[in-house]
Amino acid sequence: MANITLFAQAIGKLPKECIRKIIREEKTDKHSKGYDTWSQFISMMFCQFSGCDSVRDISNGLNSANGNLNHLGICRAPSKSTVAYQNAKRDSGVFRRIFYALLAHFGQQTIWQRTKFRFKMPIKLLDSSTITLTMSLYEWAHYTTKKGAVKMHTLLDYDSLLPEFVNITDGKCGDNRGALDIPVSPHSVVVADRGYCDFSLLDYWDSRNVFFVVRHRDNLLYSQIEERLLPETRAQNVLIDEIIELTGEQTKKKYTKPLRRIAIWNDKHGYVVQLLTNNFKLSASTIAQLYKARWMIEIFFRNIKQLLKIKSFIGTSRNAVETQIWTALSTMLLLCLLKHIAKYKWGLANLVVSLRL
Repeated sequence: MANITLFAQAIGKLPKECIRKIIREEKTDKHSKGYDTWSQFISMMFCQFSGCDSVRDISNGLNSANGNLNHLGICRAPSKSTVAYQNAKRDSGVFRRIFYALLAHFGQQTIWQRTKFRFKMPIKLLDSSTITLTMSLYEWAHYTTKKGAVKMHTLLDYDSLLPEFVNITDGKCGDNRGALDIPVSPHSVVVADRGYCDFSLLDYWDSRNVFFVVRHRDNLLYSQIEERLLPETRAQNVLIDEIIELTGEQTKKKYTKPLRRIAIWNDKHGYVVQLLTNNFKLSASTIAQLYKARWMIEIFFRNIKQLLKIKSFIGTSRNAVETQIWTALSTMLLLCLLKHIAKYKWGLANLVVSLRL
């Protein structure tokens, strides 16, 4: 009986035919010389599973598998120079397509565990995470004069807690500019922090029938149109619920419609949270709950940074960095699937540690 490794069993959950179809369409196996796109994809997933720090670790780790490589669809373990060369040269766009194909495939295979807060409209959590880099090694990753960085602008689906769309930019790209390239479906609710309080962006969402809940800055200029009555017994943390119009010279040109402003007292941290929304039907307490749900995207960023190899990179070119990020996101999808179908209800961190051991 064949001794199939745990890693090979996990890889067996991937839709191989779908992935190979994408590879054929992208034509990335041309002149591959034995180390094709599938082998590179599996090698980079092995990097994420085992926490490899270098291409040498990937090569030596796969070499130690000996005869079990055929279960992974790999003929032989690659050399470290081959891994480094293909990470730099093979277009990372193919791994981006593979990620979205896996997202669609796993979404059809299983009903993901829904969170406690139920809502009729789809809830989308929007935020970005900055990964700092050494400027001397990553000259293309512009951020500050001394530091480089890349940003992951992520739209997270609240029901599945999986990234629906990811836009990778350099560190200088602002949250509001990065969000313009992220498609949001109509009649959904986008929940975001104050970095997305750009009234050109809010007007863009409103014109596409997208509801938003955004925390606004303290220096917002506005005038009150109507003050709404607050409930006497419920939602005592809601301080203000009002309809406003913008009065700032620039902001009133960018967003001409009335907005709803809600101020909420945060008991835990002792400060006031001020929110803007274009939804005038939901209760103020529901709007507050929607913004509270935004914390789930921070947990997603924490998990992917702590559990996977995404804060340090095994290549220095832009293509190598993006390849590692997209394969890390694909690995996160696979890990979430394994956690969901496991008979024992693992915590994600415990599952990753057990697989790594």
